[in-house]
Amino acid sequence: MSTFAKVIRGFGGGHAPEGPVEAVWNGAVLAHSDATVVVEGNHYFPPDSINWDALSRSDKKTVCPWKGQAGYYTIEVAGERNEAAAWTYAGPLPAAAHIKDHVAFWRGVEVRPAASA
Repeated sequence: MSTFAKVIRGFGGGHAPEGPVEAVWNGAVLAHSDATVVVEGNHYFPPDSINWDALSRSDKKTVCPWKGQAGYYTIEVAGERNEAAAWTYAGPLPAAAHIKDHVAFWRGVEVRPAASA
């Protein structure tokens, strides 16, 4: 198993160790960064790395006991929607302050090493 796969599946925090990663859904790159923060196996992308044109706020909210309240985004690409497939912590609890406003993905969004330019 590659180091990248171990980071994706593992728990803990830190920056991605093997260069840039991207989040892709329906053929579109939703985020691209070499400065993601990995928490509980999820890559949290910095806000300036997000393709905000593909995301819109969702009404969905959840609460994590140590990160706080998460707000969600719906992804829309090429006329298809992926409801509440991205989330962020706009006002995280102190233990999660390092991921404030960063965005993570799920529900079929592939987070993978970025394609070479």
